Amino acid sequence: MRYLVLPMVVLAILAPAKASHAAPLEPESPVAFFGLTFIDTSTEGAYFGAREDEADRLALLEAYVGEAFEERGFILLDLAPVAAILDRTVNPADCNGCEVRMAQELGARYAVVGEVQKVSNLILSMNLVVRDSESGAMVRGLSVDIRGNNDKSWLRGMRYILRNNIFEE
Repeated sequence: MRYLVLPMVVLAILAPAKASHAAPLEPESPVAFFGLTFIDTSTEGAYFGAREDEADRLALLEAYVGEAFEERGFILLDLAPVAAILDRTVNPADCNGCEVRMAQELGARYAVVGEVQKVSNLILSMNLVVRDSESGAMVRGLSVDIRGNNDKSWLRGMRYILRNNIFEE
């Protein structure tokens, strides 16, 4: 037992209290937010198809993310100039860099995409990624699992991502 304690103490001392990013996001920068994609891999979805309440929750979450960026001084860009490309894109978070190319075309500093995956009616996973539009490098991103398929749990999960990774409050 005592042989396990010393390595744990050393790791606790050497480990940083909180992972920090090299540089904060630059407020007042233009952002291309391509929304969130809902991926239903649940048995329920396979049998019964799309649910209206989940579509409404996805719209609620997209509005929440957009407002969070605007409240912190970012400029959300109109996606109309790339609407034709976006309409052909099934999932902007998984399109081999198309979100970065569209962000460049729009003159955005950052490209923001996300997903909500429903594993079951109890277990869902969500992620949000911010990419630098010049390099395509991910500058922020986090995935969380949530329990419960309701407005409260979805918002709590996204609030966690925004607070603890995207904006690090």
